[in-house]
Amino acid sequence: MHEMSVALEICRIAEERLGALTLPDVVTVAVDVGDDAGIDAQNLEFCLQAVLSGPPFAGAKPVLFPCPGDVLRVRYLELDDGRSTD
Repeated sequence: MHEMSVALEICRIAEERLGALTLPDVVTVAVDVGDDAGIDAQNLEFCLQAVLSGPPFAGAKPVLFPCPGDVLRVRYLELDDGRSTD
């Protein structure tokens, strides 16, 4: 089940992108998954849900976008900076 190691690497990339900033709440981690990437998308989503349930992500949701080719990349991180929109 290499999807767990891929999920851990996706989370490492997300943490790296956030850098030394005061960690905002990560709401969504979106990933492009190519149909030739050698990844079982359902298994990857399950693994991401497990990894994202703990700190520093505290329940962020994975969103997978199927695409053609051998693509596997973090598409975006949705953050909640705690500011009110009122």
